[in-house]
Amino acid sequence: MKQIRVHGPHDVRLDDIEDPAPGPLDALVRVAACGICGTDVSFVHMGSITGSPQALGHEMSGTVAWIGSEVVDVSVGDRVIVHPAGDDGSRLGNGAPEGGLTPMLLVRDAAKGRRLFKVPEGMPLRVAALAEPLAVGMQAVNQADVAPGDKVAVFGCGPVGLMAIATMIDRGINDVVAIDLSAQRREFALGLGATHAFDPTEVNVWKELKRVHGTAPFMYGPTAATDAFIEASGSDRVIGEILERGRFGGRMAIVALHYQPVLTNYVNVLMKQFTIRGSFEYPPRFEDAIELLQRRDLSHLITHTVSLEDYERGLELLEGSKDCGKVMVMIGEDA
Repeated sequence: MKQIRVHGPHDVRLDDIEDPAPGPLDALVRVAACGICGTDVSFVHMGSITGSPQALGHEMSGTVAWIGSEVVDVSVGDRVIVHPAGDDGSRLGNGAPEGGLTPMLLVRDAAKGRRLFKVPEGMPLRVAALAEPLAVGMQAVNQADVAPGDKVAVFGCGPVGLMAIATMIDRGINDVVAIDLSAQRREFALGLGATHAFDPTEVNVWKELKRVHGTAPFMYGPTAATDAFIEASGSDRVIGEILERGRFGGRMAIVALHYQPVLTNYVNVLMKQFTIRGSFEYPPRFEDAIELLQRRDLSHLITHTVSLEDYERGLELLEGSKDCGKVMVMIGEDA
């Protein structure tokens, strides 16, 4: 059987591995689609975090091929979305022995439930694979504590930033500003319902936020009245700017990966009573993301598809094109 695995820094291979050996609590899923994430790119650069070849892939959908005797909530032939996180903290494609970039995925402990979610009728499996990144963007919105009537700015409109925008528009949060270097991604944001989209190299973002969101009083001068920020860009500078220029009582959810320490002025945090929250993984109810995919067509956010054998081209697309949306690896039938 084939599996995409990282062996060391910049050493990613399509390996031949042994077929999975499931037990009575497990299930096998014939993978149809698996998205490539920025986290995957990071693992390729860093090398394996497990000390041995590390399987990749955590955004997957497919068809149940086999179930153990104790698995009762799905049946062979069901189309499913795989929840990558296990009860023990392991995560498929992120340190667990298995990953979704393979034709046949072993899902351990499927009998415990909440590992396999049925795909709604009529939804293509490539679209169903968007549930995982959508859940990540949705959790960022939850962590920013955003509600209708709030003014929000999203820094970074890659797939997760776009999924956060889609979540907010779906919830009736309509005053959303998108900030990204890519014209294509700004167009995606506007198409999802963002009210404005700015290129930070062409405009002064903070002046524009004051213009569109108004101003809020602060002892050292008025700030933009933006209530909440979602940091999905990965730029260290953005965190400092938000704390320096954000409003009193503002909120920020950090969902982008910042691997190095970021210098932070905690005087700003203190004086503004500013709330900073990290955002990792998913809402408590994973089905929220699947139901949003039913209500809103997000299929256009899949801009590129590649085969399992052409996975490295997918990595190059994700790194080399700031205009791409979700890059999807198609492995099986998109039924």
